[in-house]
Amino acid sequence: MALYKLLLPKMGESVSEATVTKWLKQPGDRIEEDDTLLEIATDKVDSEVPSPVKGILKEQLYTVDQTVQVGEVVAIIEIEGESEEPAVAPQETFASQEAPVKDNTNENIDLAIPGIDQLTVPAAEASNAHYDHAIRFYSPLVKNIARHEGLSQEELDSIAGTGADHRVTKEDILAYVANRSSSPQVKLPVPAEKTSLPVEPQKIQSTATVHTVVSGGDEIIEMDRMRKLIADHMVKSVQVSPHVCSFVEADVTNLVLWRNKVKDAYKKREGENITFTPLFIEAISKALKDFPLVNISINGYNIIKKKNINIGMAAALPNGNLIVPVIKNADQLSLVGLSKSVNDLAQRSRANKLRPDDTQDGTFTFTNIGAFGNIMGTPIINQPQAAILAVGTITKKPAVIETEYGDMIGIRHMMYLSLSYDHRAIDGALGGTFLKRVADYLENWDSNRII
Repeated sequence: MALYKLLLPKMGESVSEATVTKWLKQPGDRIEEDDTLLEIATDKVDSEVPSPVKGILKEQLYTVDQTVQVGEVVAIIEIEGESEEPAVAPQETFASQEAPVKDNTNENIDLAIPGIDQLTVPAAEASNAHYDHAIRFYSPLVKNIARHEGLSQEELDSIAGTGADHRVTKEDILAYVANRSSSPQVKLPVPAEKTSLPVEPQKIQSTATVHTVVSGGDEIIEMDRMRKLIADHMVKSVQVSPHVCSFVEADVTNLVLWRNKVKDAYKKREGENITFTPLFIEAISKALKDFPLVNISINGYNIIKKKNINIGMAAALPNGNLIVPVIKNADQLSLVGLSKSVNDLAQRSRANKLRPDDTQDGTFTFTNIGAFGNIMGTPIINQPQAAILAVGTITKKPAVIETEYGDMIGIRHMMYLSLSYDHRAIDGALGGTFLKRVADYLENWDSNRII
């Protein structure tokens, strides 16, 4: 029997380690390809590590709560074969991990695939360059089937995967091959934002064990792993940054009426809702381009002005915790692109399907406290950023309307915006002017805009 060393794969350029939170397979358990072996956590994101091979789990090299460096061996799997040399998983990302290659051997790997003839492919050939530029991870079995059926890289990448992180399983590729043989049309990829992901409660809940103690009638609940990270992050932010908060009230009547006018047609055309969030983020992105010294971080006595505008979107999870997925280069996206990004990140946040890179490299954070019926708030800065903007609920109020015929009273859609900023680098003039610019973009929304 051969031994396969499963390495912790890369999870993004800025992620170098992860913590083991749960083992789903125990030594002696039989493993199928694509079976999840363990769950890991990086900062706030939980991920699954699948097995690219079929065999028996021989050894777990790390226990729960231990930290593993990317590229280290986390488990040893016993697979069929005569060689005793270990097969080592390469150090690639989840999206580009290649098939394992056995050291110093040319023995064949026999893969029994229900529904098609058994294939015998040399191990070296199984990882050849034909699929070297894949946009996501494919198991050796899936690559083997693709190669046998003559699928191009584009066809393989177009298959909508039903596995974890949208990986293509054996069933997915066999179904594609069956449909392909009856129709020449290439199956298009299903965008993540249009895919209805089933929410599994057990995956939404924290993987850490929460201990509850009753003392004199009071219930003492130990924080789970994510809540501990949030607590430490918030304390650090308040200790590091002297917070100042500014407020403005905005008349967003034109914005509300425009959205009410276009939302049905947009949903019919795009298959999803357009919420207020992408409209707010567009206004913030424009204001950050006008005031680049708000889009900064601070390192000692140095101010780092960020080149990219990456907007973090604070999202409350069903278990009560908080996560901040990031929309990269938000200023370069159209309103449709922003809407799709917002919906995709929100859906994957609720389904615990975010990737580690989804929460990295934010330069400014937006939070919608109005979703909970709050009119305003003073959010804590998300370090190492220098500012965070909150919007309250939109309410109808009587307001003074200035017209060419004089002032009049009318019913308007009003909301409060608040900005918390780091007074080390952002003074009241800059912070207040920036916030007013965001409000101006919202108030002056083009009622005839075509989306």
